[in-house]
Amino acid sequence: MDRTQLTPDLSLSRIVYGMWRLDEDADTSPAHIQAKIEACLAQGITTLDQADIYGGYMAEELLGAAFKAAPDLRAKCEIVTKCDIVAPVGRYASAKVKHYDTSRAHIEASVDHSLRLMNIERIDLLLIHRPDPMMDAGETGAALDGLVASGKVGAVGVSNFKLHDWTLLQSAMETPLVTNQIEISLTANAAFTNGDIAFLQERGIAPMAWSPLGGGSLMTGDHAAGKALDAVARAQGVDRAAVAVAWLLAHPAGIVPVMGTNRLDRIAAFSDALKVEMDRETWFALYEAANGAEVP
Repeated sequence: MDRTQLTPDLSLSRIVYGMWRLDEDADTSPAHIQAKIEACLAQGITTLDQADIYGGYMAEELLGAAFKAAPDLRAKCEIVTKCDIVAPVGRYASAKVKHYDTSRAHIEASVDHSLRLMNIERIDLLLIHRPDPMMDAGETGAALDGLVASGKVGAVGVSNFKLHDWTLLQSAMETPLVTNQIEISLTANAAFTNGDIAFLQERGIAPMAWSPLGGGSLMTGDHAAGKALDAVARAQGVDRAAVAVAWLLAHPAGIVPVMGTNRLDRIAAFSDALKVEMDRETWFALYEAANGAEVP
């Protein structure tokens, strides 16, 4: 599988396994999680996407149990995780209200929690999960720079940031931000026209795409986008998911889809997206079906 180079020392697999639903599986045993990781590795998918808040602050710990049971797995993977969302559940059950915290103390404490819970010594890529309207860019930037300098974090980026959020934070940092993980899918395609992707393309930065299957909506239903996906899927011997992901992979921005499922058969089929031929006319046919109209 091709890889996306974010820094001289860090590359991600072209498709990433997202673990936000890890706790929702009926089987959360270390052996079952190990089976999911190995199903990814068999396809060349080496990057695992986490966040402190996933699973009510439990998903990182589930991954850590798998690493503890099978220590050799860690060296085969890149670990992405996120911080700054404080929700009144889990270890933050006493919080009075859901909020964002990009203070230095919170970011550093979150990183230490994540390292301990995942049984790892280094986070390959740390993302600020959501833009914080109370962010002190100088403080946040210094915290991120310090974590990279300490070796606890290999590289840093953001998630769900608009260009002005990005430039504000980057202006206060020495370390380059290396990605923005945003919602991108066939049906959630505003990023292609609102400047989000263009901003990153201008800087040669690959976006990561969360919810690339529209939260599962692209996989079911008799909607126009689904029918268009089915037509391509039938012609190429794959399923809707493979075509929807191939649609993202075909874009010159170098989008890195983050795929989330607990089903081993679906995990094993992630790389089917690489088999799909996606020419420009097919890309636009899908785009127009999703938008309900031809382009102007």
